[in-house]
Amino acid sequence: MAEAHQATHYGSSRIHEHTDENHDKAVLKLLWRSGWRSYKKKSGKFKNSVKNLIYPAHLDTALVLIGAIMVVHFGGNNPKWSLGSVDKLVGYMPSSSYFWQVVSCVIIGFTCWVTLVIVLKLILKLLLQYQGYMYEGRGSKVSLKTKIWAATLKGFIRLNPPQLYSFQSLLPRLSVPPLKDTIQRYLRSMRPIVDDENYQRLKREAEDFESGIGRKLQKYLILKSWWAPNYVSDWWEEYVYLKSPGPLMAKSNIHFTDHIAHPTTKQTARAANVTHMFIEYRKKLDKHEIPPIMGQGMVPLCSMQYERLFNTTRIPGVNGDKIVHYETSDHIAVLHKGCWYKVKVHHNGRILKPLEIQYQFDQIVNSNPVSSHGEKYLAALTSWERPKWAETRDKYFSTGINKKALRIIETAAFVMVLDDVPYESDFVNLTNPENLHRLGKHAMCGNVYDIWFDKTFTVNIGTNAKSTCNVEHSWADALVISRLFEETMIYDIHAYDSEGNIKSNTEFEYKLKPRRLEWDFSNDDLISRINQAYADGMKLYNDVDFQIVVFTEFGKGYIKTCKLSPDAFCQMALQLAYFRDFGKFSLTYEASMTRLFRDGRTETVRACSIESSAWVKAMEDPKTPTKEKVRLLKVACERHQKAYLEAMTGKGIDRHLFCLYVVAKYLEVKSPFLEELLSEPWRMSTSQTPHGQSQRILDELKKYPELKGGAGGFGPISYDGYSISYIITGEDRITLSLASYKSCELTSTDRFGKRIMQALIDIRDMMEAYKAEGGK
Repeated sequence: MAEAHQATHYGSSRIHEHTDENHDKAVLKLLWRSGWRSYKKKSGKFKNSVKNLIYPAHLDTALVLIGAIMVVHFGGNNPKWSLGSVDKLVGYMPSSSYFWQVVSCVIIGFTCWVTLVIVLKLILKLLLQYQGYMYEGRGSKVSLKTKIWAATLKGFIRLNPPQLYSFQSLLPRLSVPPLKDTIQRYLRSMRPIVDDENYQRLKREAEDFESGIGRKLQKYLILKSWWAPNYVSDWWEEYVYLKSPGPLMAKSNIHFTDHIAHPTTKQTARAANVTHMFIEYRKKLDKHEIPPIMGQGMVPLCSMQYERLFNTTRIPGVNGDKIVHYETSDHIAVLHKGCWYKVKVHHNGRILKPLEIQYQFDQIVNSNPVSSHGEKYLAALTSWERPKWAETRDKYFSTGINKKALRIIETAAFVMVLDDVPYESDFVNLTNPENLHRLGKHAMCGNVYDIWFDKTFTVNIGTNAKSTCNVEHSWADALVISRLFEETMIYDIHAYDSEGNIKSNTEFEYKLKPRRLEWDFSNDDLISRINQAYADGMKLYNDVDFQIVVFTEFGKGYIKTCKLSPDAFCQMALQLAYFRDFGKFSLTYEASMTRLFRDGRTETVRACSIESSAWVKAMEDPKTPTKEKVRLLKVACERHQKAYLEAMTGKGIDRHLFCLYVVAKYLEVKSPFLEELLSEPWRMSTSQTPHGQSQRILDELKKYPELKGGAGGFGPISYDGYSISYIITGEDRITLSLASYKSCELTSTDRFGKRIMQALIDIRDMMEAYKAEGGK
């Protein structure tokens, strides 16, 4: 049955020989449209490149300046500032005719304009170097210097609203911090983790490294920072992600669940509308029409990561993977009941309308397809260890129909999964927490075989139209994909009528058929590999202990009344919960972005500090007065904020030391200090899930609270530790995604979640007791 069904679909999409005139015209028309579309795309790219090259100046200003010089010259009143430049240049021309005078005016005008562009770019580049504003305005007075800087920068932006990549060449490069400063920060971060004896040993090793081989490694790293756009990012992508042999599922990829409300329960309608919005977003990206994210409304963040959002896949390799980006793609790959399809999203020079895409999805869902065993479990290969998947791919997917079918998936804009079960969850009333746990784990792992983990992102939509998203992590960080979902979901909630159907006043123009992909799974060894990949994936799946915990006692609103940073507040609660769980402190990883710099990605904030450990010990000591506990909490939060700002501004610890280690490996130099440092386990790995990245999104979230994201997270990083992703969802809610391993006897996700809830309540009770005593 499956083979017959595939043959039927394949037959309808075969290329026939065209012998009559009408067919020849159709082919020529198709070729013309393809060439014209390619030309328009290339010309658009060239135009945008020129705009970005001259930003913040306008192209129009060149014509204005040339025109002004012509008016002045031919008006006969050459001002003193012109120094007779046009007349002097005319003297070098073949003649002084009207034509050569115009040419001279154009040359002088263009030269003046280029000079103006260079000056404006230099000024803007200098403005973007300033970071003093980050340490002001948080309870301190804003200096006159910062006020002047802010007014000037805003003036530049208003002069010429930027495109997505307008600031890329203007962003500062990430400089290498002094080795001495990094070593001091590292030792300070380790003081609450190790005992006195081990601390003194670490201190001696650090001093030997700083005065010895560290100097040489530092010089090489500084040399790299002079010619590379970012001295960290390429090595971070290559060695942390692409060289890692472990599976992507639950080990590397990140995931999101749907936003709180769901405007429709019709699966294909939701899938079609989401697909259409994503492809429209891709079109805007290609045209650079999406503005860059601006910190505090005026400081641009690096937009480099948007380049690989669509049409991108991670290709497995025996000795390391690679990321492949395709310039364009007119289709997405769709999986339903174990069967793979190619679904067109672009046809005859335009993006298909939502109803035209839904028409294809409806055909897939209504066809009741039957898959072979190999096809159903095929995607489990992408959950396997990378060298094993690479060997299988090279052996069985490098020729024939398997190569063609695999290429359709890998060149797709993204992957859409039309699941055959509903996704039960309730982020509003929280009636059944187990449903939330299952939804979050499904977003992380699916069923092992129904997420293409190599793709930049896979969207899974249940039969009730609720969705999850799994994101391959090497190409970008969570900020990029979360912005895609936030900006498109603004339109999604308005796209359906009262019955859940897509609103549309237009008729179908195209009724295209999805194409079923053909595979050859006749080889027993291939089936054996697929089965083993699935078995290994299920072993990992069953070992992951995952929960979504929603705290509703208070949220950002209450934390602000305490005059504390919401992020620092949550991190202190995690420190208290961990100490109660283990009776000791441990290295804590919090991700911070470094996109203030060109090609920036992330840096580590070491959340466990001398100050946080002092506060935690005070909390556990009943003899410590409430006033003292509050004082220590404020000191710990201030210290955390300072560490976060240092990480954002290129003064972090871990990326610098990581790059020194890479240099040492290249030079084949052994450094016991670096090797021990990089082997230290992060038993708490944390991240705040981003939301509301632009003022427009924040405004929409106020109007439609149901747009707030449900949850997002990642798998456990350390075997005997926890991963914690949290989102401060508005004024009255904190949502946490927690993960650990069931096979580890030391950890329990359920126990740790309860400890976090209690820690948050204890901090609130402490603050309330402090206020009752007259504290502010």
